[in-house]
Amino acid sequence: MNPAHRALWFIESHLAEPLTLDEIAAIGGVSRFHMVRAFAAATGLPVMRYVRARRLTEAARSLAKGAPDILGVALEADYGSHEAFTRAFRDQFGTTPEAVRAATCVNTLKLQEPILMESKMLDNLAPPRFETAKAFLVAGLGERISCENGAIIPGLWHRFHQEVAGIPARAGQGKNQVAYGVCCNGDDAGNFDYIAGVEVADFSDLPNGFSRIRIPEQRYAVFTHADHVASIRRTVNTIWNHWLPASGLKAADAPNFERYDEKFDPMTGNGGFEIWIPVRE
Repeated sequence: MNPAHRALWFIESHLAEPLTLDEIAAIGGVSRFHMVRAFAAATGLPVMRYVRARRLTEAARSLAKGAPDILGVALEADYGSHEAFTRAFRDQFGTTPEAVRAATCVNTLKLQEPILMESKMLDNLAPPRFETAKAFLVAGLGERISCENGAIIPGLWHRFHQEVAGIPARAGQGKNQVAYGVCCNGDDAGNFDYIAGVEVADFSDLPNGFSRIRIPEQRYAVFTHADHVASIRRTVNTIWNHWLPASGLKAADAPNFERYDEKFDPMTGNGGFEIWIPVRE
């Protein structure tokens, strides 16, 4: 697994937390020296400059939406003072935080969007097992995903882990807790809703701000993704562009999802998970 792709996943998953080059290199399984060169070779950017640019980009978006406390935005971006944040913001965008907040838009700024991770196909995709699952309900945090913003999903999962305790009527508490990454409501342009969630008994007490989806009873091809989560696009690409066309099956018009059990470690991205693809004859 490419160290730079592991680093990209970790950065996007922990963007709102303090990050050091040592931590990023450790997640990539390489030395600081190796990570600096590997990341630059893969992305064209120094790793900590990318971290800084991503944080300032998200800070600019918050300001354009009217964030009232610039110091609060600065602290969230890991700057210890208004002055340090303003200097970095001006260096990045050529303007001040106050000006962006007053303009209420970021259209004139050169933003650093998340860099997409590995998407080549696998040479050795293991065959799936087949299961018919009964209908169940999933509640969690959702975002509309397009080809341009798919790299925001790790950040969505980070927010989910912070807020999952606020989801009522959860099924499988404790060690048996399973999380789902559900892809649904796709359109012809390739956009879809992604929900990071858990199974719930009902939606009746679900607070505002949480998304919900009913997964119907359905037959699935179930693939095991044993590698780091950052390489998921390679597996998904192989399933849809190689395995499914060759299988003689059709994709059913139903949500597909990732299933993460207690073996998956959301801190490191290791442990593996399953990808459930709805199929029909």
